[in-house]
Amino acid sequence: MDSPTPASARIGIIGAGPGGLTCARILQQNGIAVTVYDRDPDADSRNQGGSLDLHDDDGQLALREAGLLEEFFALARFDGQEMRDLDPAGNLLAHHVPDEDETTKPEIDRGQLRDLLLRSLAAGTVQWGRTLESVSGPAGGPRTLTFTDGTTVESDLVIGADGAFSRVRAAISPATPQYTGVSFLEAHFDDMENAHPELCALVGKGSAHAADGERGLFAQRNSGGHMRVYIMQQVPMDWIAAQGLRPEDTEAIRAHLLGAYADWSPETLRMITENDGPYVDRPLLALPVPHTWEHAAGVTLLGDAAHLMPPLGVGVNLAMLDASELALALANSASVDDAVRAYEKTMLPRSVEIAQMLEGGAQSMLAVPDPDDERFGPDRA
Repeated sequence: MDSPTPASARIGIIGAGPGGLTCARILQQNGIAVTVYDRDPDADSRNQGGSLDLHDDDGQLALREAGLLEEFFALARFDGQEMRDLDPAGNLLAHHVPDEDETTKPEIDRGQLRDLLLRSLAAGTVQWGRTLESVSGPAGGPRTLTFTDGTTVESDLVIGADGAFSRVRAAISPATPQYTGVSFLEAHFDDMENAHPELCALVGKGSAHAADGERGLFAQRNSGGHMRVYIMQQVPMDWIAAQGLRPEDTEAIRAHLLGAYADWSPETLRMITENDGPYVDRPLLALPVPHTWEHAAGVTLLGDAAHLMPPLGVGVNLAMLDASELALALANSASVDDAVRAYEKTMLPRSVEIAQMLEGGAQSMLAVPDPDDERFGPDRA
């Protein structure tokens, strides 16, 4: 089967995260029709997560191509670029205070970014409540999308923007995410200025990182007076159950953590003791390195579906750069297959290089902070 022109192709994106929505926006900007399928029942069905820092050399480039950079700047928190390195006693080791005009990597809540992208799309672009079960069809296309509700859709190009546990990935790669050996326990804090003034003073307006070589804490201010803390440990993936604990037993988990962090000061331990609500278990996973695939007509991947890595500052930014490059390749190629080949020729070597650089990097977040090492601290993606 001859590959169709992008303008006449049936293009389906799986996943309405920043990568998938960025790709859809730039395709529409270039007059190319696209449908996004997402498993969420609607746009507001769940919390989208914490804060993101969008870099001027990838995430912001994608937003500029999407025509949304100025709207992003209007929403972004430039003071969120502040970064503090602390020791376990809470002493300041290093401190980055952003200049007034610094735009290198301003922060934005993930939900705000998603809403910005959703508002930019034509009505009906995203079909909610569509959970993909599988991608099938002949190697030459078209591909069939089968959803868990039993419905099917034919597509000339399926773009997997569906994250770590991508259902699209199985159509072109047998790779599955593996546990890195490091787990995050996410803690939430509300009404920071009134309820947690001491933590405000400790963390500042952006982020703060502390580690002792075996465990760490990473605090991240969000908008609306909220904050998230990631309690970082090198533990078995099932450590909560192995300790005889239950995820919903906040007090018991807190008592265990206080034992593990017994040598830390009361000031830093506020990040463990003052959270509002339960902890959320987030073991860190990554795809094998290198992760590549043989080109297959009608299917490709972007973002975590293509190159899930430890959260060291690249996640959302790479996804949005992938999305921009794929959309532009489609806008400037004679056929869908030509576009996908051009995109993968650039994306795959780049992602392999970055993944190799970050391989094993999850453990680096537990190392005593080095002010000269920009890799510490979780990606706000």
